[in-house]
Amino acid sequence: MVGNFPNRYGREAVYTDELAWRLYNGTLAKPVAGDTVGRTEKGLPIFWQPVEADSTGRLRLARTRSGGAPAGPGVQAGNLRGGLGAAGGYTYLTYDAPAATTALLTCKGNSAVYVNGELHAGDPYSMGFLHIPVQLRKGLNEFYLRGMSTSASLSFSKKAVALATDDPTLPFVVPGLQGATQQGAIVVINSSSKPIAQLRLTATLEGQTVETTISGIPAMSSRKVTFRFDGSKVSAKGKYNCVLQLRQGSKSNKGSKDNNLLDEAIVSIEASDPGAPYTSTFESGIDGSLQYYAVNPAGGTANTSFATQPNQALFFSVHGAGVEAINQARAYKAKDWGTLVAPTNRRPRGFNWEDWGRLDALEVLSIARHRYQPDPARNYLTGHSMGGHGTWFLGATYPDQWAAIAPCAGYPTLKGYGSADGLVPDSSNNPLEQTLLRAGNQSDVIKLARNYQPLGVYIFHGDADQTVSVNYARQMRQLLGGFQADLSYYEYPGGSHWFSDESVDWKPIFDFFRWHKQLPDSGVNKIEFSTANPGISSRFRWASIVQQHQPLQYSSINLVRNKKGNAITGKTTNVATLQLALDEFTAGTNLSITLDSLPAVTYTTHSNSDSIVLTKTGNRWTIGTYPAATDKNPNRNGTFKDAFRNQMVFVYGTTGTKEENAWAYEKARYDAETWYYRGNGAVDIIADKAYDTIRYKDRGVILFGNRNSNTAWKQLLGDCPIQVSRNEVSIGQQRWQGDSLAAYFVWPIRNSKTASVAVITGTGIKGMQVAMANQYFAGASGFPDYMLFTYDMLTKGAGGLLAAGFYNNSFKIVQ
Repeated sequence: MVGNFPNRYGREAVYTDELAWRLYNGTLAKPVAGDTVGRTEKGLPIFWQPVEADSTGRLRLARTRSGGAPAGPGVQAGNLRGGLGAAGGYTYLTYDAPAATTALLTCKGNSAVYVNGELHAGDPYSMGFLHIPVQLRKGLNEFYLRGMSTSASLSFSKKAVALATDDPTLPFVVPGLQGATQQGAIVVINSSSKPIAQLRLTATLEGQTVETTISGIPAMSSRKVTFRFDGSKVSAKGKYNCVLQLRQGSKSNKGSKDNNLLDEAIVSIEASDPGAPYTSTFESGIDGSLQYYAVNPAGGTANTSFATQPNQALFFSVHGAGVEAINQARAYKAKDWGTLVAPTNRRPRGFNWEDWGRLDALEVLSIARHRYQPDPARNYLTGHSMGGHGTWFLGATYPDQWAAIAPCAGYPTLKGYGSADGLVPDSSNNPLEQTLLRAGNQSDVIKLARNYQPLGVYIFHGDADQTVSVNYARQMRQLLGGFQADLSYYEYPGGSHWFSDESVDWKPIFDFFRWHKQLPDSGVNKIEFSTANPGISSRFRWASIVQQHQPLQYSSINLVRNKKGNAITGKTTNVATLQLALDEFTAGTNLSITLDSLPAVTYTTHSNSDSIVLTKTGNRWTIGTYPAATDKNPNRNGTFKDAFRNQMVFVYGTTGTKEENAWAYEKARYDAETWYYRGNGAVDIIADKAYDTIRYKDRGVILFGNRNSNTAWKQLLGDCPIQVSRNEVSIGQQRWQGDSLAAYFVWPIRNSKTASVAVITGTGIKGMQVAMANQYFAGASGFPDYMLFTYDMLTKGAGGLLAAGFYNNSFKIVQ
């Protein structure tokens, strides 16, 4: 059955969900076809409606029989029975288990699912690889799938621990290019009630066997693990079976029977000819997981590593929604003057090249530059559709990284285009919601458009595109036309969203790239740059915006360097601390710096590579010092989402009530499932008693619980001005009481210069329940340094907000 319970899960921190509200407070009645369960905002009745499975297994509203009676509920694989619902709502399914047992639940088309009241991740893009271990009780088991046009099935296996082969991360073997040992990744599912450790995975390829010790898997969960394999015996193009064997315990003695085998599977390793497109893997610094990128080598480099031919061009191509990076790379013909590299955005849909998609792009860009040694003056950025947006976003955010950019069939912002995750709200009458939206200002490239000035910009779009309207291209042409001196624009006549490989591999784009080279910093004496978050983007050329006066509002600099006159002049907006590189002035130069028409700052250089830090207080600029690691700076500037990096670890509380402890583990597991699904990620999940700041030094922490229920709180948050305990929250001098309060906030980890802890907390089980939604994984959603809300958010949205804001540059609350 399906029911149109009002809910809103968009690209922001605020969400609503009436079904969740009823489920949590115990007022959700068992669905019955035709029962009215409320009314919409327009006064229309909300009622449960029967569904049935179509020929593809998708659940849809049941057809009406003659006489008007609805058809009975359909039946899904695993004997899940259809329930009720409507567009935008929930689908209700049941399963009658003859005995308590475990099973693997596979859903498609849903954004989440409640299994007997426990929340698990969904598969909104119907990828089919998310297999969730669930505990079934004897008798009736209830499933509420958020979404319509869904499918669901249960599978049963005697194996408590198993390998899943439908979502591997694998590199190509390119004979003569890589070393013998490479890395792949595969999912291990633990369907048992206990965590499993001391695992080892052996990989055998063409007679070569390599063993890898892998991370433990928590109870009733899965994890994508990295393994090594030896491809040295692969000598020809083709696909090769790699046999994987999962064992537990220490290695067996030679010649003895191995009774430790848990599961065995085969994955296919592809080998390509030298010079053909290929994939390569790397360990991500975000979470330690294995990610991949694709390469289309420069033409004419067959049988040799591109690393031996430096100083060619680098084409950085970002893919569209649903496109694998290897297919992005294959869409181009090899260029004889450079190599094309395509990062993944962590998944084919991932994060729209924002948030962790942005970080993935930066990781791959760094790897590509180190490995291929391209000409620093000839780095180019392009992409199609969602990758067109990625081109606009990465181009505006990091304008000093590219000589030219070429967005193809792209949209500039998620505010205007959105996706299956929903639009980013553009405004709100609620001042607290305005603060949340402000936390996403870095996503609005329209406000950063003047950052494109030093770049060549080629806009390419089909004029018959029905997926991403050509009006987005025309919007950017009109916007840039007022100030962009180096702009080229072309609408392909009759061109749809994808009309051929020329949709990306358009020769005039690469001709345009060939005409462009990026000047070195020494050749650029006038700079203009804007940012909304120095923690995301702070530096342009020889100037860095280190701190802001108003956090996450737009900051800008417009500077002129006069090397003959030994002077720097210019204007700043919302800049509290500015750093200038002075390596174009020789030692002993008497330098004058005049900013914002205020009294000049004088400085005598001590070397040929000096830099100076300036701070603005009131109406005066003075020479200062770089912020301490404990203050906000580009390495750690907040916001809440910033803690989800630095090989983050999830720490759940175990010292609360039975309900609180169950919530903490359920929430950590739900976030880990979502992180895996959305970001191809893998994360350590540990109990609070296993955490210490020395063992996990410099790693980000995501803490689940409050001061009473999580023992890691004292280590990480003892000096934090935000404290959450049972029935009480304090933010600075303000106090709130009750068991239905929830909060998200970030705090710097004091023995680290870069890592932070993100706290997901509540004052009681009601508050914890309303904190369940993980909207922070939605690309471009805005989360400030802290936000406090109540159980009422589930029905009132922004009306449930109590507080939201940013720390000052000393990480203090400003009341």
